[in-house]
Amino acid sequence: MSKLPLSHIVVLDLSRVLAGPLTGQMLADLGAEVIKIERPGSGDDSRVYGPPFAGGEAGQAAGESGFYLSCNRGKKSVTLDLSKPAGQDIVRALAAKADVVLENFRVGALARYGLDYASIKAVNPRVVYCSITGYGQTGPKRFAPGYDAIFQAQCGLMSVTGLPDDEAGGGPMKVGPSIVDILTSQYASTAIIAALYHRDQNGGSGQHIDMALLDSGVAALSHLMEQYLVSGVQPPRRGTAGNGGVPSQGFQCADGAYVMLTVGNEAQWARFCEVLKRGDLLSDERFNYGIGRIKNREALIPILQAVFLTRPAREWLADLDAAEIPCGPINDFDAVFQDPQIQHRGLKVEVDHPIAGKIPLVANPIRFSETPVDSRVPNPLLGEHTEAVLKERLGLDAVAIENLVREKII
Repeated sequence: MSKLPLSHIVVLDLSRVLAGPLTGQMLADLGAEVIKIERPGSGDDSRVYGPPFAGGEAGQAAGESGFYLSCNRGKKSVTLDLSKPAGQDIVRALAAKADVVLENFRVGALARYGLDYASIKAVNPRVVYCSITGYGQTGPKRFAPGYDAIFQAQCGLMSVTGLPDDEAGGGPMKVGPSIVDILTSQYASTAIIAALYHRDQNGGSGQHIDMALLDSGVAALSHLMEQYLVSGVQPPRRGTAGNGGVPSQGFQCADGAYVMLTVGNEAQWARFCEVLKRGDLLSDERFNYGIGRIKNREALIPILQAVFLTRPAREWLADLDAAEIPCGPINDFDAVFQDPQIQHRGLKVEVDHPIAGKIPLVANPIRFSETPVDSRVPNPLLGEHTEAVLKERLGLDAVAIENLVREKII
């Protein structure tokens, strides 16, 4: 088996909470050695984002919150007090030998410690330095704080999510998970890998990557945002319904459960009408072509909903599957991990933790044929690798490390 793609890369991860740590976890999953710098005593803020904690009280004592577990697999934890000059010196020394530095401090905060891009570049011109902030390194709001929900609102995502204003419960709605953080981590991972390729394969140098959650949120709106740009028309909120072909939404069935489906072309529409035993819809000039179904959505959807209320969801899903109509149940999380396809793909894994016992994790979804990703790697205990990293990376001996402990640097 070949080494993982990033097995030669060393990452110094100064980030906390979600977007930055998720970026670091992706690089670790792809083989990089990721050294996570945390505050002595408390560590990453997300260690205490609970309950729930894996392993009950034992997990809480280890700081193994579900939040922390989601984004720190496979890293080495080193505790350092960045507010003290000796701690700053150690970070610079580690950064001098790293390929990547990852941070999500507020703009200008690390410059006070001599740990900003300019300072690290002075000791390591080849470094790829990725900064993740709410609004980016430039612009009138660059110093402003922010959280995922704020960016879901500001980037436009909430304006197209939720039910229409004239329906019960209508109005803009936040997406359940911290999706802008998550999307930003994917953009940041791609940017870091591209910058490393530029450095190593194109004869380039290191560089600074400026990632903003607001930018990522706007870009992730993709086709909806582009449709607005070419039309000037704000896409409406339609609940489970899409803004493309029709029908593409959830339908409630006789048992109260919902079926989610998308009819994407005319061949599927014909098979769909056959499953519903509504051949008359094929000859109805309002619905017998895609643009017509979109224009006449308000007339079509109530007709389809009435049909779906005549049978339970499991029967509809079986018939729609047989007719090769894209469809699926609207699963809660328990049903997700009972789904045979999800079980087959191995999206839930278990790892052994020294304090909390066996911990379930969501596996990395990347499937390489030659260099498979191993998601069965535990998250580090706070400071678990401090001594080892300082010895191996910086050559510090036991006396020097003891002095750092006594001075509360580590």
